[in-house]
Amino acid sequence: MTTTTQLIRARRFLPLFVTQLLGAFNDNLFKNAMILFVVYEVYHSEAQEARFSALASAIFIIPFFLLSALAGQLADMRDKALLIRIIKACEIAIMLVGGAGLVLAWQGVALHALAIPLMLVALFAMGIHSTFFGPIKYAILPQHLNKGEVLGGTGLVEAGTYLAVLAGTIVAGWISVEAAAITVVIVAGIGFFAGSQVPPAPPLGKLEPLDFHIVRSSITLVRTTMRDRRVYLAICAISFFWAIGTVLFVQFPPLAKNILMASKQVASLFLVIFSVGVAIGAMVINAMLKGKVSARWSPISVIGMGLFLVAFQRVCALWPPHSGPEELMDVSVFVTQPLAIPLLLTLLGVAVCGGMFVVPLYAFLTTFVDKSQTARTVAANNIVNSGAMVLGAVVTEAMTLLGVPVVHQLLVVAASCAASAWLGYVLFRAEQSAVTA
Repeated sequence: MTTTTQLIRARRFLPLFVTQLLGAFNDNLFKNAMILFVVYEVYHSEAQEARFSALASAIFIIPFFLLSALAGQLADMRDKALLIRIIKACEIAIMLVGGAGLVLAWQGVALHALAIPLMLVALFAMGIHSTFFGPIKYAILPQHLNKGEVLGGTGLVEAGTYLAVLAGTIVAGWISVEAAAITVVIVAGIGFFAGSQVPPAPPLGKLEPLDFHIVRSSITLVRTTMRDRRVYLAICAISFFWAIGTVLFVQFPPLAKNILMASKQVASLFLVIFSVGVAIGAMVINAMLKGKVSARWSPISVIGMGLFLVAFQRVCALWPPHSGPEELMDVSVFVTQPLAIPLLLTLLGVAVCGGMFVVPLYAFLTTFVDKSQTARTVAANNIVNSGAMVLGAVVTEAMTLLGVPVVHQLLVVAASCAASAWLGYVLFRAEQSAVTA
């Protein structure tokens, strides 16, 4: 029996895996249902659409920046299983608010005065939910899994997360807004039940008082965590990846609508391809490293990501102007276009390389620190990541305001991969130095 099969069947892993799966599905179903509705039904200009997409991304990310330090302290100082139950109960309430916003939007009731604000409030609350759940899902793995299972477990969590993103994205693009409103509440309820099955995970270190001063605790946490050079480099490399990913996710809906003249189902297909690719990359790199946590392949992986991005941009630039009626192409029409398959294959290449790059770095964070500090290390990573993601959203907004076409913004993203490759290389050298020391 393989390690993967053993983990999937084990109670020490399966309930957490399912809980994370459902949470990621719900996040993306709600977020994409909202964004696709607003982009395709409310606004009618590329700049407005890109701006709203960037705003939604920033609103979801801000809680990670503000509250990750507190989330990390809680995860290390309290029973992680108990925290999961509380967090998943909150998700039900959040989705009731978000579902109400979706229903009002569908009915066209107080769209700008109430429906969209309600959806954005729920999106912000889901950001808080994910902020507190994030450190737990990684920190609990070294506590419940054996040392040789951590990379495999991390890979499964990442692959499962992106498959859940895939499912949520598909559903958001294909079901009605009112159906999405009902679904997010039901899934939140199932997620609460799954979370209640996670085995106890009591704190491992000495209990310390919680610091509720979010600015001071965040600065202290990041400064303390970054003292380890390898952890510092891993966090910086992961942050570059998420900054790049944020820009891409912001660009997909307006790119599909305005450059490719494609429907929201095609925009959803892009997110699906990206999610599948990251999941494939997570599994491929786990097989290549044979369970060993290492940044060996990170530089090559992110260089590949940049090259595929350039190829993706070139295909978008060569996409012929739509000569037919003004209707947007659905998936069946889109995939028959001469450049559709090259476009989807280059996007898949971007995502596979991205998964190969980032998964070992997450495993690096959870295995190279003391188990009593794991959640706070992940929380410090989330703070820096969220800052990078907000920066990515801000840069996207700035490029849009400066009149840079969405298709040309992809080249800026591709160039950023060089910085990630350099960080990955330096991390691998630091890793090798530690082994030979």
